[in-house]
Amino acid sequence: MTTEITGPEIIEVGEGDQLRPIAIRHRPATRNSREPALLWLSGYRSDMMGSKAVAADQLAEKLGIACIRFDYSGHGESGGAFVHGTISRWLAEAMAVIDHVRPEELIVIGSSMGGWIGLRLAQELKRRAKSSDGTAPALKGMVLIAPAPDFTSELIEPQLTDEQKRSLAERGFFDEPSEYSPEPNIFTRALIEDGRDNRVLKGIIETGCPVHILQGMRDPDVPFSHALRLLDHLPADDTVLTLIRDGDHRLSRPQDLERMVAAISELAGVSRYP
Repeated sequence: MTTEITGPEIIEVGEGDQLRPIAIRHRPATRNSREPALLWLSGYRSDMMGSKAVAADQLAEKLGIACIRFDYSGHGESGGAFVHGTISRWLAEAMAVIDHVRPEELIVIGSSMGGWIGLRLAQELKRRAKSSDGTAPALKGMVLIAPAPDFTSELIEPQLTDEQKRSLAERGFFDEPSEYSPEPNIFTRALIEDGRDNRVLKGIIETGCPVHILQGMRDPDVPFSHALRLLDHLPADDTVLTLIRDGDHRLSRPQDLERMVAAISELAGVSRYP
């Protein structure tokens, strides 16, 4: 039986007019406190109450390990305006959550844009570990679900219509219908410009840990060729790509969740979970 976490904890990130409340749902370890904590990173306009995030939390409860979920600013239970969001801003919030909870080891699970933020997080943790204080949790594994690294420059910018370019120039954003919400997707000029500064598909991405990618071959948003390209930028050792022939972008069907849980369990060193 799943034990519900009552209400989110709120931390404040940023200063002055950049201050925003970030909601965290942290499940502490109950039995295996020395095992890596799970860290969930949501996708664009998704939140920590989605089915994949909840499945990761339920697995953590079964294994007795910690699980950390949070919402980016402008998402879910967190404050702040969505239109102010950028990869740098949401990455800073992920780092602030880690600094608040202070896990010693992490397994990162990133969905779609969360995969991009997860890869940037790996780079930032490695940089911090080499700094003078060296206070950074060890990254023990990553599960990337339909990862969308560099999606602004690789998947959005090349497809911009003349009308969308004019909207970016004149209004600072453009919108388009969403298949997943009655509200349109909004892409801002700040998001796109900041995305260029956070590109990871420009050399070898040294995660320092095993990586398992789950990618649907019927994904209309992030084509599986993008996952193949990401594979070229990850070290050959300890990188696994699972292509799901009939899988879509969400990968939220029961069989997809089972694949995700199995991948997390393997990285956590558990071949069969309770």
